[in-house]
Order: sequence, then C-alpha cells, then structure tokens
Amino acid sequence: MQIGFIGVGNMGGPMVRNLLNAGDAVMVFDVASKAVAAIVVDGAVAVESPAAAVEGAEMVITMLPAGTQVREVYCGDGGVIAAAAPGTVLIDCSTIDVESAREIAAAADAAGLSMLDAPVSGGVAGASVAALTFMVGGAAEAFTKAEPVLAKMGRTIVHAGPSGNGQVAKICNNMILGISMIALCEAFTLAKSLGLEAQTLFDISSNASGSCWAMLNHLPVAGIVETAASNRNFVPGFATDMMLKDLRLAQQAANASGTATSLGAEAAALYGIFSAAGNGGLDYSAIIKMIAGK
Repeated sequence: MQIGFIGVGNMGGPMVRNLLNAGDAVMVFDVASKAVAAIVVDGAVAVESPAAAVEGAEMVITMLPAGTQVREVYCGDGGVIAAAAPGTVLIDCSTIDVESAREIAAAADAAGLSMLDAPVSGGVAGASVAALTFMVGGAAEAFTKAEPVLAKMGRTIVHAGPSGNGQVAKICNNMILGISMIALCEAFTLAKSLGLEAQTLFDISSNASGSCWAMLNHLPVAGIVETAASNRNFVPGFATDMMLKDLRLAQQAANASGTATSLGAEAAALYGIFSAAGNGGLDYSAIIKMIAGK
C-alpha cells in the first residue's frame, strides 16, 4: 500500500518504520529536515509538501503537535483535503481538541473523504515496537479499512464511535492517568514521612484496592518497578508537558460540555506549576519531586 505520512518526529518516525517493515511504500513530510533524513535512511521517500505526500496515497496518516497544525495541514491552502483523491482514508493520530477533530472530519466528509481521529497511547516505547493503543473515532466503514494498517503500528485498536470520540477517549484516559499519578506521589510521600518503606507499601497496595496501572508501570519511587522512569532520573517515557497538554485538553472539553471535573482541574493546575518551574521535559511521574518538596 502507498501511504502518505506527515509528521515523522519522536512518535511518527517509529510508526513509519513499522509500516516500512510491513512492506508499505511511505511518502513522508515534516518541517524538521533532520527527522525526515532519519526516516529516509530506512526506506521512506521524502517529499516537499503535505500535498505531495498525499499524491497517489490510499491512506494518509498525520502525527502532529497540536490542533493548530492539524487544521493547517488538512484544511489550509495546499492541504491534505484539497489534494487527496475521493475515497482516500485520512487518519490523524495527533492528540488535539475534540472540536477541531470533529470540524476537520466534517470538512473531509464534504470533500468525499473518510476521516478518522486515532490518537495513541503507549509513547515512544510503544511506537518503537508496534505496541501502541489506537483510540479511533469515525465511520465504521473507514475504521474497517484502516484497522489492518493501524495493526502494523499497534497492538490494540478500538473503535470508539463517531468522529471526535477517539480524542474523547484519549483525554479521559490521560486525565485518569494524571490524577492517579498524583495520588501515588502523595501516598508514597505520606508513607515515607510516617516510616513505611516504599517497597512495603508497593507490595501491599499492588495486591490490594490501591493498585492501578500507573503504580504497576510508572511508580514514581525508584528501584521497585523496572519500567519506571524514576529509575532513570525521570528521563521521560511520557513527558510532563505532554501530560499537561492532555489535562488542559480535558479541561477545555469539560468546560465546553459543562461537566464538573474537579480532580482533573486540580491535576492540570499541579502539572502546570511543575512545568512552569522548568520540569516540563521530565517524565510526568517526576511530579513527586514537587509533592515531596524536593
């Protein structure tokens, strides 16, 4: 299959490599020339514009930083929607606001194109080993066409419903994760101050009602969970600024829908303070430094 791929940075690059390894021909575009050069070495073909990436492609995939870039790439002059042939399946894997996702999907539909919002979970590590989770919003027919391609890059592909619901699933999932991490940091900090060893609390809580995914995979205390960034001086698997972005998107959606999310709002505020202090590039679990007063 010929695929156009726009945005080949930390996440997009490994995703393209998995498509190449599966035998697909991939035309790539990114404003960062170094990112393009790195993936061309592995067999991708570099092009000069988003429109050129779309030419002849059966599917187009984007992985971009924010809604502003996604709108421009799809709806701007010389963008994907204007350049794609009718029937092309468009898949945006960026994490953006729900409103933008639905508006871009409507523009694609008006042009005779199928559009899916398919944000991912799993980070760079998951992208590198084709183990991402895709949360996909859009028409069932388009999902059926896209699923085999997404399966080359991910392990779990879930159809979340109509356009925008992939983004809804992503921000709700990461709001849970952000709140859970803050709870873990507070609990392990309290335990230490009261004389309970972290290993002991983990042994108890990981087998009791306090257990959660963040504890089992990203424990903010070093030396207990092998996969935790706390063992690597909080070199990120999932950076604080990425968590903050998702928490703010969740708050934007909550405000727009009139939904009370007080813990989500508090989590966004705390991560905002932590990031503003210069910690945005650390793993999101590093917020224990602020909570513990380190």
